[in-house]
Parts: sequence; C-alpha cells; structure tokens
Amino acid sequence: MRNLHFRRAARTSVLGTAALVAALSLTACQSGSPAAADDSAGSASLKPAAGTSAAPAADTDAKTAGNSGTSGSASGTVEDSGSSAPKQQGSDADSDSGASLPTCTGENTKLTITSVQRPVNHMLLTVTNTGSKACNAFYYPVLRFGEAQSVPPVVEDSKPQAVVTVAPGQSAYAGVMTSSADGSGTGGYSTKDLAVGFLDAESESAGDMVGVPLSKDVYVDSTLTVTYWQTEMDDALMY
Repeated sequence: MRNLHFRRAARTSVLGTAALVAALSLTACQSGSPAAADDSAGSASLKPAAGTSAAPAADTDAKTAGNSGTSGSASGTVEDSGSSAPKQQGSDADSDSGASLPTCTGENTKLTITSVQRPVNHMLLTVTNTGSKACNAFYYPVLRFGEAQSVPPVVEDSKPQAVVTVAPGQSAYAGVMTSSADGSGTGGYSTKDLAVGFLDAESESAGDMVGVPLSKDVYVDSTLTVTYWQTEMDDALMY
C-alpha cells in the first residue's frame, strides 16, 4: 500500500509540473508574440532610416524648386543667345562697311620701293596707310618705269583670296621682278624714274600716278612683272 501511494504521488507531481510548464510556455507565447510584433512594427515605422527623414524630403522639394529655377535661367540664357542676333547683324554691317571702305590711293598712302638680295633682280614695293581710316588695296599696283608705254603684267598665281585691307599705319606689299636672271629678257633699259598707280574695285584707275623715288638706276626688260598686293612681305617675294 505504501509503495502504491508513493507511485501515485510521484505521478501526480510529474503531471502537475508538466502542466505548469505548459501553462507558462503558453502565457509567454501569448504575451510576447502579438505585443512584441506590434512594438517592433511600431518602432520600425517611427524610427527613420538614415537620410530618409522628413527634412530630406523637404530638401528634395527644394531641389525640385531649384531645378525649376535653373530651368528658368536656361530659358533666360536662350533669350540672351537670341539677343546675340544683333551682334551677327552688326558683323554683317561691318562686312558691308568693309566693302565700302575707301580705295587706297596716292592721297591716303605713302609708297616706297627697295631692292632685295633674294630673289635676284627683285624689288619690294610697300604701300603704307597714312590716313585715319582703313583702305582697300585692290588688285595690283600699276607700274611705269621710265617712259614705258605699257604696264608690266601681273603674276596671276599671286592673287590673294580676299581684297587686301590696309589699316591706318599698316602696310601692304607687292613684289617686282625687274628683269630675268638668265638674260632671256629683251628690250632692256635702265631708269631712275618710277610711277605707281592704284586700281579700284572695278579695276579702273584710282587717282593719279604717284612718283616713287629710286635710289639708283634700275634695269628692266621684257620679263618685268608685278604681284598682287599682299598682306605679308614674304608672300610678295615668293614669285
């Protein structure tokens, strides 16, 4: 009997302990799961992630507004670029005024001529603008050495791409081959007299012939030629 009573008591103790453990586990699950889930969810919704708070959202709005302002500036820039059209028209006007510049003549220039060592039998004719306004040196100088009845031909290969414009105080140049180096020229003679004339845009004489002093006698023959007016001295002496 005593053993039987002891077994029942032990069984009852084990069952009670198991029931207590189960009850505590159930209570822990019920109290932890929903509440913990709610708390964690609430914490997640209230705690902003780095860089995603309400303030950056305002910054984004500000940036959007700033972009709108930038767009407005770009629009203003387009208007400014549109206003550059008068400048282009001004350039055209300058071109027109350039075309209507006075012709270089003996009245607004000074002429000098000098011998050069290279090429042989060549001289350099220089025209300097002595006026207060730029002038156009059209075509080539018209030369008359001594009592020549005709003007020397021009070297067509020396024709520049545009009319040579000479600013005040600046110069233009023309090369003069006085005679052939190999003696193949004919009708040669020596002279100390040289007159130079200018041409206008229509290839007509512009003003009177201008006497240009020669420092010594110059020998010329049938091979006498002249270049077009050039802006650079070296270009004038290439032919």
